[in-house]
Amino acid sequence: MPVTVTTRVEEELAKIIDSIAKREGMDRSTVIRRFLLRAVKDWLIEKSLDEYEEGKLTLWQAAGKCGLSLWEMINEVKKREIHVPYTLEEMKEDLKAFE
Repeated sequence: MPVTVTTRVEEELAKIIDSIAKREGMDRSTVIRRFLLRAVKDWLIEKSLDEYEEGKLTLWQAAGKCGLSLWEMINEVKKREIHVPYTLEEMKEDLKAFE
């Protein structure tokens, strides 16, 4: 069930939103909802990848928190140039498995 959320924005931002709405053939509320959805999704990805980089989450867990597939999350890792939390000790263990 939708919930009404109100907020105040600067006049210049309201003008920009109205301009976008007119250009896209939408009303102001639709533009704001789309922007909010995009911003929240981006925030979730950023925070989940921070936790992944810190070793607090696996990539699979990070993807789940964001509602993304593993492949979509891998693409986000590449796009954002996230460093894989992979230690030298872990690499040595993995190499032992090949022997």
